[in-house]
Amino acid sequence: MSVGSGSGYCGRAFMNDESGVQDWSRDVVLRDGATVRIRPARPDDQRSVEWLLQELSPQAQEGRFGKVLDVNDLHETATRICAQSERFALLVTIGTPQRVVAEGEFVRESDHLAHLSVTVSESERGRGLATHLLGSLVEAARAQGIRECYAVADAENWAMVNVIGESGYPVEVEIGPSRLVMRFPTDPTPNTVRQFELRDRHAAAQAVRRFFEPESVAVIGASRSRSTIPGTIFHNLMRGNFRGPVYPVNKTASVVQSVPAYSSVEAIPHDVDLAVIAVPAGVVVDAVRECAAKGVNSLVIISAGFSETDENGLAQQQKIVEECHNAGIRIIGPNCMGILNTDPEIGLDATFAPDMPPAGNVAFASQSGALGMAIIEFAEELGLGISSFVSLGNKADISGNDLVCFWDEDDRTDVILLYLESFGNPRRFSNIARDVSRNKPIVAVKSGRSSSGQRAAASHTGALLGASDSTVDALFRQSGVIRTDTLAEMFDVAGLLASQPTPAGSRVGVITNAGGPGILCADALEAEDVSVPEISPETQEALRSFLPPHAGVSNPVDLIASAPADHYRQAVEAMLKDDGIDSLIVINIPIADRVTDVYAATLEAAQKASHPKTILFVSMTSSGASAGLRGQENPIPVYTFPESAAKALSRSIAYAEWARRPISPIPTFADIRTGEASSLIADALGEGQEWLDPATCWALLDCYGLPAVSQRVVANIDQIPAAAEQLGSRLVLKAHGKQLLHKTEFGAVEVNLAGADEAVEAARAMETQLAHDGIEPEAWVLQSMAEDGVEMLIGAAHDPQFGPVVVLGAGGVMVELMHDISFRLAPLSRQDVSEMIAEVKSSKMLSGFRGEPVRDVDALEDALMRLGRMVDELPQIVELDCNPVFIHSQGATVVDARIRISREHL
Repeated sequence: MSVGSGSGYCGRAFMNDESGVQDWSRDVVLRDGATVRIRPARPDDQRSVEWLLQELSPQAQEGRFGKVLDVNDLHETATRICAQSERFALLVTIGTPQRVVAEGEFVRESDHLAHLSVTVSESERGRGLATHLLGSLVEAARAQGIRECYAVADAENWAMVNVIGESGYPVEVEIGPSRLVMRFPTDPTPNTVRQFELRDRHAAAQAVRRFFEPESVAVIGASRSRSTIPGTIFHNLMRGNFRGPVYPVNKTASVVQSVPAYSSVEAIPHDVDLAVIAVPAGVVVDAVRECAAKGVNSLVIISAGFSETDENGLAQQQKIVEECHNAGIRIIGPNCMGILNTDPEIGLDATFAPDMPPAGNVAFASQSGALGMAIIEFAEELGLGISSFVSLGNKADISGNDLVCFWDEDDRTDVILLYLESFGNPRRFSNIARDVSRNKPIVAVKSGRSSSGQRAAASHTGALLGASDSTVDALFRQSGVIRTDTLAEMFDVAGLLASQPTPAGSRVGVITNAGGPGILCADALEAEDVSVPEISPETQEALRSFLPPHAGVSNPVDLIASAPADHYRQAVEAMLKDDGIDSLIVINIPIADRVTDVYAATLEAAQKASHPKTILFVSMTSSGASAGLRGQENPIPVYTFPESAAKALSRSIAYAEWARRPISPIPTFADIRTGEASSLIADALGEGQEWLDPATCWALLDCYGLPAVSQRVVANIDQIPAAAEQLGSRLVLKAHGKQLLHKTEFGAVEVNLAGADEAVEAARAMETQLAHDGIEPEAWVLQSMAEDGVEMLIGAAHDPQFGPVVVLGAGGVMVELMHDISFRLAPLSRQDVSEMIAEVKSSKMLSGFRGEPVRDVDALEDALMRLGRMVDELPQIVELDCNPVFIHSQGATVVDARIRISREHL
């Protein structure tokens, strides 16, 4: 069972079990980072609930039940709660064995009103239990058709008012004699969703904080030999001057590396915050149970042999997670290489890497343990200071999303690096990253760009989505994540972001002492759509004042090969004063002076600048001198080739532009009829439809305000004349059938028909032609001839990991061949759709290309946003094509549409 996220309370918190019955059980993370389980009460919980109620103070009992409970009252109340006959009750359990620490219930009082109440053990208050119970109960009430809840509390119990109000529900408080009555709707508001998301993120951050800031550590499996993995981990913890005690646990050795050892973690006479488990896979469960009994709150499981191996390994891993969540323990791993925190006040190196990296402001998470080892080893050579590092391993519990939440709150982290092989919850990642990237850049390498995993798909949209890495690109673009193609590029970008201000614009100046590298740099920048503008006359005059006559004072500035370090200093000073330059790349091939002198001159000029600008230094030498320039004491990042610097700078510019944009909200549409659309889908599923029939397609589009051409669907040719009379003089005829998804391939479309007679004649000819292919039309679709316009495709497909993905491309039959497309994850903001249109080359046809009329781009944007809402709110839609959509001078019209649905995503 996965740990739930706060946003889940507002629509999709709980899953259906195999029988289709709603399962209201879930694990949640409290504000201190611990986990608890929320589940329905059962009759056999009666005794546990009775103990919970008995522990309440008389005042609390009277506030909840109107009186102090005697023995009989306790028994009857607990029995009534657990019976679930007249109410719906949820319990919060924790520990091994499980104990009930909170209870919440609602009682329906009418079709749409329920009385809700919550009880939390007095020893567990302040951890967020009431908030989680409230969210779960309201979700369950809404699922049962309840529109409003109310709660009653003592006049002094404003805590319950605060719980409801701080959850984002608009609460109305009635103050009566000695009591408060709080009423609130069950439908989530945007503020409700936001509040639960923020609480979820803070809880995730606190869970990770417990790993990075422990007071004590135990190494289970610690070895006397430093040549073993557990022996190296223990040695590194001792070598790193960890702030607290480190306890070796070894069943057979009394001393480990000169430190007294313990036979089990339970034998340690003091508290243990963090345990690192490095024992054979077969005994990990036993070690976990001992940690639960000891009260350890965080585990790093180094041991391998779990989900990365086979089904048995996966089952063992799931058992470990269940044991841990029952005890409120969080896990990093298994199958990982550990964690480290370079904070000198903590000094935590719980890895088996040979060296501790230098401290700095860059956090790094890697799914690949071997890669993490390499990065730690070369961090100093790369000039990269690390704030903290995590090897995620199998991500059985703590995920990259949780780490990003922590690093967002971590004052020592300014840049976040991620090496990802898979996403656990990409939609949650998108929501988190979109906020975090506003303040701290996230740089990611996501492996698996190849198309070897293409899915077979019938629609244009499905085929386009399956043949690309588009979903990852779409996610990163929307959330401001800087995607790099290689690890080398990742660290090029990281070095720049960690040491320099983000660029104020996209205008770059280049200074060089050799023309060739300067030209290569300018070409590389312009290939990334970065400007290399002419510098101002004043700057050119300043450069001429000290440069020899044959030096070049345009952009790039060519100082000539013999340029001394002082010429570099003066040139950098002049370029930094130019208001038309936002960033500067300084290139040096050591000829006249040592590269270290040129670097020092560049740094001196940068430090004197009145307004800091982004500066990169390129040292084209094979002598190794450039390696000596890298390091935190040298804040200007150093590159070996101008193309590398240009690409890193272009990524930083694009990120800075994204971060400066105003936040674009997801729009709301008052005319959308979601309930009616859901009913259409439910009816179609009940009829066994997979591809919706034309009438249902058109009705569904109408529910979301998507403009479609007028059409009539008839069962046979004899009904065509009557339908034609309702549609006008110019008609389009289409044959419909399961084998006719791509109608033009079978000649199943005729356009520009003049009235009923031509439509009937065309239908009979089409019927004969299709019969030769063994196809019998199931129905005939007659449409009005749409006004001419630019043909575009808008569509969506349900990605197994990412959910609904919206596509825009050139319309018609050539879309898959041209591959002129753009993708985004639904739902879509105005900024999202604007970027999509700009990314599609054929969208130039909308702006009056070669004398054509200017088309209504706003109408296309509106259609994309509405389609995004549709597929986000109706997860049963797995493929959708509107192709073509005619974009007119005013408005847009969907001419053809196909929609495939499935029960799998209910």
